[in-house]
Amino acid sequence: MNFLEAIILGIVQGLTEFLPVSSSGHLELVKEIQGQELSGESSMMMTVVLHFATALSTIVVFRKEVAQIIKGLFAFKANEEFLFSVKIVLSMIPAAIIGVMFDDFIEAFFNGNILFVGTMLILTGLLLFLADRARKTDKNVSVSNAIVIGIAQAIAILPGISRSGATIGTSVLLGVDREKAARFSFLMVVPLILGKMAKDLFSDDFTTNGVGYGVIGVGFLAAFITGVVACTWMISLVKRSKLSYFSYYCFAVGLAVIGYVAIV
Repeated sequence: MNFLEAIILGIVQGLTEFLPVSSSGHLELVKEIQGQELSGESSMMMTVVLHFATALSTIVVFRKEVAQIIKGLFAFKANEEFLFSVKIVLSMIPAAIIGVMFDDFIEAFFNGNILFVGTMLILTGLLLFLADRARKTDKNVSVSNAIVIGIAQAIAILPGISRSGATIGTSVLLGVDREKAARFSFLMVVPLILGKMAKDLFSDDFTTNGVGYGVIGVGFLAAFITGVVACTWMISLVKRSKLSYFSYYCFAVGLAVIGYVAIV
């Protein structure tokens, strides 16, 4: 992987992390297009680094909300901030369990299996299509909602299943307001990505495996800068646009990938 390829991956990650179209799936497709022959470990490592960059961009954009979550978590008072913090923690549990117990199994999906990515994109499109037909409300995320949304996030660890699409789509189907669903979706992933990054940093599995630190750094910066720009207007885009638009895109890309695999 060279610097240009890392920049492209970073830009793709920065844009697709905040759109319900699967950033991890697009990263795998871009790697395939670029003809990268990375091992599962190095491919997964690059994916984690780029996700960390967009997590950091989320913290920058939602710094006030993040501060409230931290403050509420340690307040130990039955107020709105503490309850929201509890919901964030609850939403993390399913993905954290899956990530710890099935890390090696999940890693196998980040090894150029684009047929799987295409199939999962179609499933993402179906979820968004159904969510678009849900009745609009001004409902907040409840405690039970947070658990269900957390399960959706755990499933979205797989490449091709959009994390934001799965969590926002599930939230909307549960009757949560779209803007509130989008904000909760973007905030709930930050602790998980930071935790995953810390776990990998202190393990022997975190290795470049042929990918230089300079290339990783360039990819990180590209994803962070793009993420900051994208995150500032993506919530309003999700709020104003129909989710079906994104579902059509997922259908198109998913079918194109499956067709490509069938021909090749």
